Amino acid sequence: MSITCRPISADQHLAFIRDRGSASFLQTPAWAAVKPEWRGESVGFFDGATLTGVGLILYRQLPKLKRYLAYLPEGPVLDWGRADVADHLRALVVHAKRNRAFAVRIGPAVVHRRWAADTIKAAIADDAVTRLSDVEPDETTLVGTRIINQLIHGGWVTDTTGHGFAAGQPMFNFQLPLRHDDGTQKSDDELLKGMNQLWRRNIKKADKEGVTVRQGDRADLAAFHRIYLETAQRDGFTGRSLSYFETMWDALNDEDPDRMRVYLAEHDGDLVAATTFVRVGEHAWYSYGASTNAKREVRGSNAVQWRMIRDANEAGCAVYDLRGIVEGVGADDPEIGLIQFKVGTGGEAVAYLGEWDYPLNKALYRAFDLYMKRR
Repeated sequence: MSITCRPISADQHLAFIRDRGSASFLQTPAWAAVKPEWRGESVGFFDGATLTGVGLILYRQLPKLKRYLAYLPEGPVLDWGRADVADHLRALVVHAKRNRAFAVRIGPAVVHRRWAADTIKAAIADDAVTRLSDVEPDETTLVGTRIINQLIHGGWVTDTTGHGFAAGQPMFNFQLPLRHDDGTQKSDDELLKGMNQLWRRNIKKADKEGVTVRQGDRADLAAFHRIYLETAQRDGFTGRSLSYFETMWDALNDEDPDRMRVYLAEHDGDLVAATTFVRVGEHAWYSYGASTNAKREVRGSNAVQWRMIRDANEAGCAVYDLRGIVEGVGADDPEIGLIQFKVGTGGEAVAYLGEWDYPLNKALYRAFDLYMKRR
């Protein structure tokens, strides 16, 4: 096997991502600083002396044992269309084994299936359809199908229940393409026309009501966090601490001064919505959002999203990524409101390949899965 995997510097890691155009922010060297309970390592894949891919490995130690899960969230960063992908993955396993890993987990950021907005709307309207994967996708990529076959034949396994290791990164995401098929950037007017009538009406209403959106600085994370906790209580999830967002800000912006932003939508001096935004090259993400219980009628959430979409477009991004969705489209699905909100942008649902594991020690692999589920 000519492909090898070995540690590289953060500068080498970032240079490869810059040359490639983009990568998941979870695969930047800075992300290791956001996850202090994991030990981070930048690795490179080499074909002889040529760097052919990179990855951020996060090592999570088993309780009381010096054995580790080697996790590459939304990684590694490769040209997944290469003929030697299987050799790259074998080299990764060899490297992880040398570092006392009991298992390797990867999450290739490769789109396998796509559903257009009209297809999703039809699925939501059809009482017989409860899951997006029950609907014929508008596109199934050849590269995605080929990689899945290679993973299966290479001994990799995936948990289709979505609960393995207490779940990782979402398989289903919602993305808004910002470019035409010929690679040219869409205009703001084209993006606005691509939205549904409700979104256009809400954006217009926010403007008429006098909602203003500004880009904040690190100090504004506290205001974001205040209404983020309000959102968490309303929607029934456990919110992260302010220190988590401050650490994320410091780590990402130390690596690139404009990697993470915070946006605040205000009405008559009151904060009504706020979001965080991350960009790596040509890919921008809406990462966290918050809104108040009061003044929901002024549509601050739509206003702040529209500002982020326009800013991503102005920066020349190819994709504005609204991150995870669940695939439930039934009328009684508890998360149906999330996909309905996102589909209004006129984008598309995409299914990545999911997360895949290579168990090196099956007994420890099963024990760690049980431990994470209990946590």
